[in-house]
Order: sequence, then structure tokens, then C-alpha cells
Amino acid sequence: MSSANETDAKYREPDGATLLDIFKRATLIMQNDIRLRSTIRSGKLVATYYSPRGQEIIPSAVSASLNREDYVVTIYRGIHDQLAKGLPLDRLWAEYAGRVTGTCKGKGGPMHITHPESGLMVTTGIVGSGLPIANGLALSSLLKEDGRVTVTYFGDGASNIGAFHESLNMASLWKLPVVFVCQNNLYAEHSPYELGTSARRISDRAAGYSMPGVTVDGNDAVAMWSVANDAIERARSGGGPTLIEAMTFRFEGHNMGDDGHYIPAEQMAQARAKDPVARLRNTLLEREIASEAELVSIETEIEDRISAAIEFAFASEYPAIDELFVDVYKERTVA
Repeated sequence: MSSANETDAKYREPDGATLLDIFKRATLIMQNDIRLRSTIRSGKLVATYYSPRGQEIIPSAVSASLNREDYVVTIYRGIHDQLAKGLPLDRLWAEYAGRVTGTCKGKGGPMHITHPESGLMVTTGIVGSGLPIANGLALSSLLKEDGRVTVTYFGDGASNIGAFHESLNMASLWKLPVVFVCQNNLYAEHSPYELGTSARRISDRAAGYSMPGVTVDGNDAVAMWSVANDAIERARSGGGPTLIEAMTFRFEGHNMGDDGHYIPAEQMAQARAKDPVARLRNTLLEREIASEAELVSIETEIEDRISAAIEFAFASEYPAIDELFVDVYKERTVA
């Protein structure tokens, strides 16, 4: 099966309500990122942080086609994937702040956010390790016939490790209900794409595993939704896996403290000028799906939600000392 390029594809149009839903998710991700970075810089929060700024549309468009019961597996640069799937803001902030009310009782931290209630099954700190985990979840769904689809997100750098190739082979062989979403932001940590990847397009690799592969503009809400919706419907109906290469760009360094000096200034400026959230906002206005007043109201409501989540997090208690022994062994043995 050959890969499809974003330039020759024909996309199905989502309805206005779906586009507005994608905008709400993407705006939440963007505004939350701004607040998190400012809170860390103020010294009030000490945490490892990987900004998703510039990549908001991808998981927002994907999640618009997922059910709450569907599964998501992501990586340490995955806060946008987490929020798009419906992770509660207050539980997220509490986990970043190391409080007992966090998703992992303050013990997992930013790189291990997990919330099965919203379908967020795993956040892994190991590059590429989410793909075989996603296969396991998808295999479970296949055996149980529960109708769930698993989406696993990863970066372009992860497509070069063994787990990527092994996972695609297995998923295709067993026709697992899984969608592989590569968020190709053109940099694997600090290395530009062309210095670490021989393939012209990551989606071309799908042909070697007899599955559909498509490269799409991940910053285009319509195109991203169309491609993701097709892949999710295919997986849910028993058609097997799809590899999606969503082209995007990150507006910040690899993590907090990285100034991104290795990214050419012109390349960064061009990317920022095409801000994907602003692009979708303009689309909503141009198509008269929402008015300026309605969008401002949405943005204000999201800011209020973030403020409430921050207040909740910092008002929560730290884990008790006894928590050191909980979730470590099956049973705690007291000497």
C-alpha cells in the first residue's frame, strides 16, 4: 500500500460543531501551556516541562473522533495529547505540583501522567516505547471485541527505533485496532529531521508493513480531522492499523531551559506566522461558525478553568510519607 501525500489528498469536511470542538480543545492546550510556562518561570512550580506549543491541532482533531472509552498512549511531550483526550485540568496541575490529588497521587510527575477514566492509559518517558504498549491495549480490545480504538502518539525521532518497526509489523499482521500518529515537528530533540532519518517521509514506511500511510498537514484542522477520522473508523470496523505522519512544528525548545538556538530564526518565524490555533480561529470566523464574541467567551471560560485548576492544585496536600510504600509492592510488609 502506498503512502498518500497531503498535496494530492481529498479531505472530508467536518461540520461546524466539530470544528468548534477542535478549537476548544486546541485553545485549552495553548492557554494551559502559557500558564504552565509562566508558573514555572515564576518559581512557584518546579517541574520538567516539554511545551506542545505549535502542535495543538493534531490531538485535538484526533480526539474529536474518539470516544471517551477509546485509549490513548503518549510520550513525555504529550500534555496536548492528554488534555485533548479529556484529562481533568485540576488533576493534571496537582500531579505537576506533586500533590496527592494528582492523577498519580503526586508520585508520577509530568512524565508519567495516567488517567484511565478518560482513556489516557500511559504517558511514557522512554522514546518510542508507547507503540508496543498501544499494541497490547489494541490486542486486548480485539480479543474482548469491545469496539475500542487505541491511538499512540510519538515523534519523528521515535520512528527510527526498533519498537516502531516491530509494532507496525505486529499491528498489521494481527489487524489491530490501533492508529499510529507521528507528530513530525522536524526536530528529534535538537537534531533536524534530515540528519537522523533517511526516509523522505515517515509515512512511506507504512508500505513495508502492508498498512495505509498518509502524510498530512497536522496544523490544518480540516485535513487532520479527515485523515484521523478515516483511520479511526477503519480501525474500529476491523480494517486494521494506519500510520499517520502529521507535519507540524514546535514553537519552543526541546524542554524548559532549551532556547532553541539550533533552529534557524527564519524557519521559526515562518512557523509562528502560521500559528495553527489562530489559523483555526480565523476559519471559524470566516465560515461564520462562531462570532468574535462567542470565541472570546470560550477563551475566557477556559482561562477561568485553568485558574481554578491551579488554585485546586496548590491548595492540595503533599503525599504522606507512608505513600512511599504504596503502589510499590503488592502487599506492604511491616517489619
